[in-house]
Amino acid sequence: MTDSHQKRKEAFEQALAAATRAVSGNHDLEVSFTADRPVLSGNELRVQHLPHKATAHDVAEVRGMADALALKHKHHSVNVHQKLAPSGAVARDIFDAIETARVEAIGARQMDGVKANLSAHIARRVQENGLARPSDNDTGRLADVLGLLVRERLTGEAPPDVAALAVEGQRKWLEESVGHLLDGLEDKIEDQRSLAVLTRSIIEELVGAGEGNASDKDNEDQQPDDADSDAPSSPDGDPSEDEDGDAEGAEGSEDGDGESSEDDSSSEAALDESEDINGETSEGTQEGNIPWRPNRPLDQMPDTDFYKVFSEEFDETIKAEELCDTEELERLRKYLDQQMAHLSGAVSKLANRLQRRLLAQQRRHWKFDLEEGMLDAGRLSRVVTNPLRPLSYKLESDTEFKDTVVTLLLDNSGSMRGRPISIAAISADILARTLERCGVKVEILGFTTKAWKGGKSREKWLEAGRPVKPGRLNDLRHIVYKTADSPWRRARRNLGLMMREGLLKENIDGEALMWAHNRLIARPDERRILMVISDGAPVDDSTLSVNSGTYLENHLRQVIRWIEDKSPVELIAIGIGHDVTRYYQRAVTILDAEQLGGVMTEQLASLFEETMPRPRRI
Repeated sequence: MTDSHQKRKEAFEQALAAATRAVSGNHDLEVSFTADRPVLSGNELRVQHLPHKATAHDVAEVRGMADALALKHKHHSVNVHQKLAPSGAVARDIFDAIETARVEAIGARQMDGVKANLSAHIARRVQENGLARPSDNDTGRLADVLGLLVRERLTGEAPPDVAALAVEGQRKWLEESVGHLLDGLEDKIEDQRSLAVLTRSIIEELVGAGEGNASDKDNEDQQPDDADSDAPSSPDGDPSEDEDGDAEGAEGSEDGDGESSEDDSSSEAALDESEDINGETSEGTQEGNIPWRPNRPLDQMPDTDFYKVFSEEFDETIKAEELCDTEELERLRKYLDQQMAHLSGAVSKLANRLQRRLLAQQRRHWKFDLEEGMLDAGRLSRVVTNPLRPLSYKLESDTEFKDTVVTLLLDNSGSMRGRPISIAAISADILARTLERCGVKVEILGFTTKAWKGGKSREKWLEAGRPVKPGRLNDLRHIVYKTADSPWRRARRNLGLMMREGLLKENIDGEALMWAHNRLIARPDERRILMVISDGAPVDDSTLSVNSGTYLENHLRQVIRWIEDKSPVELIAIGIGHDVTRYYQRAVTILDAEQLGGVMTEQLASLFEETMPRPRRI
């Protein structure tokens, strides 16, 4: 990239940041640019960088992305959205899509420039959501189609050409079913609460007509175990600008009888009751494909008798270099180095300190008061006064150091995007290099899922007729960044893969932990250590929408308990902003990802020191 091109790009980003703050109405809003997906979190907004060779269309898309997030910051209340949102998966998608359409319509009606930017952004969003592709799954597209119809009602803008076929395929029956309710959106566009209540009426009509979901009472009669009171609900739940990763709660909804007026009153009552029960609500938002990570007390989580998997057919364990070509890996690695240049020096100092401690412990200690060996200078006065007295010598002796392997298991879920995953990658890289110099083998693994909302496993479940309580319902992706026997220099660039857009999705920790554990057990090394780095409890929307809300969390606790009680593997955990001490006997929680490198180093150092004999004088 030439200097002039770089200067133009920086000037564009500065201008866009200023415009974004103006649209949001918050001049203190922190606007930054990233290679990851766009994120709005509290007072921080992150927008994707322009491509290297940007076109006018790319510029419009990035502007639209920034405008959409700015409008959401200004016109969207997280608390109201959370309290009135239904819990069913399809219902929640519809609720989120209509709220997104409302927020974006406000800006489009006020500013023509914003309207044009949003049109480019929405066209890209529906393309990424697959609305341009033929599909027989009308229910899966219902939220996207309805969002476009609501936008059309509020702004007069027709759906993007790429989505025209999907929208027209469902327009007729949607107009017949809820057209009279859509007519009422115009008067409520500025009132999120009132529009949310009306949206609940729309959802009741469509859920009953489309998917056949029963009311709460019916669900309690037919599937009492599915409506678990501890099911996770997103503190924001809002769709990202690609609307891929909304958190789906346990199935069931607070439906009324389908009449608009009665729904208004019932939803208002539900809101009031929710305010009484919840008291406090989460601060900040979690955008994009970043599911909420529940932090429930353990005494509130019932035990699960067994854990099952609906299908393992689509799971994969794959090497990092197989997920993208060598050229891209090299580029991603350079980007990682640039992102964390200021941090690598600090972590390197800590790692060097760890190396000195380990090598000092491994190499030698002294045996004193021997009858032969090297003359002990500390006994010199005794040798002079009584040269025939024994026990005045010393010898060096090697410390027994067990053949050791360390596995670093990194959470590759969506909520790790940005600084947490960058710091985790660079810390793992530096520690691997350090421990290798000390003769300790290191394996680096990552875990995520192949898709949002279930992937092919969920499709197979739908084709099978939606059997009740199917168990884990997503496609696992376990990634091997570095094997224990491969040298660091060969695996170095693999860690850049974590910077790849679209890699980080959802996390099923229990199975990942068991996978990493079994790889360690299969090794011949005498001492085996497993370090887990995560920023939350396991979350997979597809699984939790059709099982109890604590299904994955209970399984994780069972796996941890088994490893700690019955396995020779030594288990350590580091939680980033998440209380992992609730699960693991040996664990530490950090609030800032910047602390990760130091904590990883100290934890390993303390673990090695526990079994190292210290030199002592007799």
